Amino acid sequence: MSDLKSFRKIVEEEFEVGVRSTLGLVKKVKASDWDYRPAKNMRTLRELTEHLIAIPEVDLAIMKESPAEEVRELEAKYSQLDTVDQFAEAMQSGVQAYISYLDSLSDDEFLTKKTKPFYHDHASSQAKWMTETLTHLFHHRAQFFNYLKELHYDISMFDLYV
Repeated sequence: MSDLKSFRKIVEEEFEVGVRSTLGLVKKVKASDWDYRPAKNMRTLRELTEHLIAIPEVDLAIMKESPAEEVRELEAKYSQLDTVDQFAEAMQSGVQAYISYLDSLSDDEFLTKKTKPFYHDHASSQAKWMTETLTHLFHHRAQFFNYLKELHYDISMFDLYV
């Protein structure tokens, strides 16, 4: 296996850790806490969950140059989910599609193919997009973790590396 393929495999494994630990945290949420909002200018726990579980599928759509309207429709589908099981199924499906797309790229395409999102005036390589999506996922997982800490859930750093 080439060094680049080995690296890509490591990143894919990190995606899986992010998804697995996110879903573990989501499963801990009590129904009475979904409306929790730490400040007026922040998302509720429910809204944050919808955004977080949508990241793999939505970021893939953006990376593949989907127009803004399609991305908004995709995001809206996540607000229609009702149960933790539906959240889990949607996030796992999104990450599988994301990884399948990355796996379909040759090393050269991964490093040099550039795509431009609807909200930027410049394009980025697929490798950069992969890094962007992974950091996006972990940023919001940390935010979710902090919400639960503020609500006094019995969680620790060990919940982040399951």
